Amino acid sequence: MGDRGRLVIPAEIRARSNLEPGTVLVLIEAPEGLLLVTREQLSERVRKDLEGLDLVGDLSADRRKAAALEESAK
Repeated sequence: MGDRGRLVIPAEIRARSNLEPGTVLVLIEAPEGLLLVTREQLSERVRKDLEGLDLVGDLSADRRKAAALEESAK
């Protein structure tokens, strides 16, 4: 890493990863360390992590429970 905080990615890794000038990279701080990914890799990772989840259904169910509790408290 340079004195201005710039990260240098070796040419061999850039070539293997198809990184070109202008490629957007995202630096993620995780418990196990730092992860550097392209925007596309991050999107795929998030899609994979959320696969099979019904977030809207879960939220709706939580809201129905809260409404029922409020109604029973009256």
